[in-house]
Amino acid sequence: MIIVVKVGGDLLGNGLPDGLIEELETLKREHRLILVHGGGDIVTDISVKLGHEPKFIMSPRGFKSRYTDKETAEIYTMVMAGRINKQIVSALQRRGIAAVGLSGLDGGLIRAKRKRQLVIVDERGRKKLIDGGYTGKVEDVDVRLLHLLIENGYMPILSSIAMGEEAEPLNIDGDRMAASVASAINADRLILLTDVEGVYIDGKPIDMLHVSEAREIVEKVGVGMITKLYAAVEAVEGRVNEVVIASGLGESPVTSALEHNRGTVIR
Repeated sequence: MIIVVKVGGDLLGNGLPDGLIEELETLKREHRLILVHGGGDIVTDISVKLGHEPKFIMSPRGFKSRYTDKETAEIYTMVMAGRINKQIVSALQRRGIAAVGLSGLDGGLIRAKRKRQLVIVDERGRKKLIDGGYTGKVEDVDVRLLHLLIENGYMPILSSIAMGEEAEPLNIDGDRMAASVASAINADRLILLTDVEGVYIDGKPIDMLHVSEAREIVEKVGVGMITKLYAAVEAVEGRVNEVVIASGLGESPVTSALEHNRGTVIR
């Protein structure tokens, strides 16, 4: 199988969890793996230390995101494609995994269209139109490079940065980037690992959702889960067989998700 695993930034406080590294080593013997990582909290910490206070915005549909001006884009690229990506690559290399760290800029791997304007909701609940900054929406994934790597035994480690129309780095959402990659490469599974057990409605865990059901409940889940549900829907509609949103903590999180022993399955 081709399996795309997205690791949220909440799991990367002290690097990739040891249990997950060991599991990836085992899974790679039988499957072709692609790892997409986040790291927004680490970006925020370093941005504050550099004296550039981060700004977050909310869309009318409930998406919370980092506002990315030029300086933020530079810090984001430095931390995501540099520190975080290479820490993960180093950790995997120590386990004998042939990991290759990439961003969407490398080889034009992931191309996105820059958002020229953004509609946001301010503190008073009013809609406002602001400059789009350096954020983008994925338009194309060059699967040739990914196939070249995974067919030759390498594991691509992708940071959520895309290349804009003028080859500028763009901040893109990691979950939706993972969905785009999984769809483009016809992955069998997309596993979205986070720090919660799955999707909850009214305090109750949901084991399985059809795409139509996922669309219906998207406004009933927390801010952090909205993007993951949208990403799951996009992936399934992009011909990924199934998506599992699950906790990346504990033993064998990916295997448990694949075997439906944890998390929420979206089909």
